[in-house]
Amino acid sequence: MAMSEMFTQIGSVAAGIMFFWAMFQQYFPHQFRPHIEKYSQKLVSFVYPYIQITFQEYSAERWRRSEAYVAIEDYLSSNSSSRAKRLKADIIKDSQSIALSMDDHEEVTDEFQGVKLWWASSKNTPKTQIFPFYPAADEKRYYRLTFHKRYRDLIVGTYLNHVIKEGKAIAVRNRQRKLYTNNPSQNWYGYKKSVWSHVPFEHPATFETLAMESKKKEEIVTDLTLFQTRKQYYSKIGKAWKRGYLLHGPPGTGKSSMIAAMANLLNYDIYDVELTSVKDNTELRKLLIETTSKSIIVIEDIDCSLDLTAQRKKKKEKEEDEESKDNSLLMKGKEKESKESKVTLSGLLNFIDGLWSACGEERLIVFTTNHVEKLDPALIRRGRMDKHIELSYCCFEAFKVLAKNYLDIDSHNLFPSIERLLGETNMTPADVAENLMPKSITDDPETACLEDLIQAIETAKEEARVKAEKEAKEKEEEEERLKTEKEAKEKEEEAGEVKEKEKTEEKVKENGVVPAVKEIGVVA
Repeated sequence: MAMSEMFTQIGSVAAGIMFFWAMFQQYFPHQFRPHIEKYSQKLVSFVYPYIQITFQEYSAERWRRSEAYVAIEDYLSSNSSSRAKRLKADIIKDSQSIALSMDDHEEVTDEFQGVKLWWASSKNTPKTQIFPFYPAADEKRYYRLTFHKRYRDLIVGTYLNHVIKEGKAIAVRNRQRKLYTNNPSQNWYGYKKSVWSHVPFEHPATFETLAMESKKKEEIVTDLTLFQTRKQYYSKIGKAWKRGYLLHGPPGTGKSSMIAAMANLLNYDIYDVELTSVKDNTELRKLLIETTSKSIIVIEDIDCSLDLTAQRKKKKEKEEDEESKDNSLLMKGKEKESKESKVTLSGLLNFIDGLWSACGEERLIVFTTNHVEKLDPALIRRGRMDKHIELSYCCFEAFKVLAKNYLDIDSHNLFPSIERLLGETNMTPADVAENLMPKSITDDPETACLEDLIQAIETAKEEARVKAEKEAKEKEEEEERLKTEKEAKEKEEEAGEVKEKEKTEEKVKENGVVPAVKEIGVVA
């Protein structure tokens, strides 16, 4: 009976508290509530000896994830698997191991120098959520650290520095490099919001397998390695810690493989920017902010992505704008909106070298193009694209690298013939590699592939010769045509002059008058 009376009293007290809280929320003036909360927290602090520190996932108005939050997440993943009851799993490190981390609304304990602490993972979800089975668009995750107030100096100073340092070290050990691509802007907000999508980066290209001259490869590797170790130097000279590379050359010369080799050498992520899906300069800036350090930002075939050629405002475009004045107001509005939804050359220049390019460090910006002459000089000048790398047709030294890669041979009696043919013919490394790939099982695949390559080079040489002769013939015919037109025009002009002279003489004979002759100072 006493037990039932106790539960009755507890129920009555709980009901009274709930009634009082409901009345407070309904009728108490809002302007007084902050004061009530302020003084109630002070009152609680006299009897509650613990301090709480909250680490939000996003800072600076959600422009980017907090580095402290990410470091804490990595730190807790190392000990949460043995202490937490609810965990989240993810695959890391070449898809060969699993990392466990705390699930939402879970708590684990930690100990540092004999002091016990509590870490809790939580999130705030808006009350106005329409579909409760979907994550809210603006839900905010955070970690909360709780510890006794007598250890404030130890925790705020030593312990938190330890957590951040260990978290970053764990992130480096477990880091799986990724290849990112930008999402359309309509996917940046709401359910499953994401600025970038990514897949694991597993491209096997290295500088050892690149088909190019060894001297040029050594120069590039030295430049990249030097950049990676020059943080203090860039700070000393007052420049953002970034470097631009322009890769240019015909299609099939290894520009994409060069980027992959750079990423594998430096252990960087790759952000592949698709400019045509970026609506305006603001979105381009947002993409830049969402990139991480130790990354390569790539814009491939930049001459084809947008109108960024040397003619910033073409005369033809101006004339078309003047003709469009006759269109309806609706069409004008659509055309204006379409033009405003484009990345401009100025926006791209600021992306590369403006103030926003400094929000991050240790990054490479790489452009590729097949036609470097089409790009605006302001886009590729030194300071923006610091190093220009020309990737040209396959030379004999590059061929030997491909022969080692594909056939595992360093020499062959057909090498001299190939060296002679490559010196006479332009063939890309991609075409050479295709002919070196064994396509059937034979007793001597090396000789068969090299013979196929020689035949392909000779065919390409013959095609180039025929093409050159055709172009020379067309040029000769064009010159002959222009010469004939010029001679015909000259004869026509001479005939006209003779005809005009004859008309004048006939007129003189008919009138019997000698025309006035104007000499020096005298008129006859």
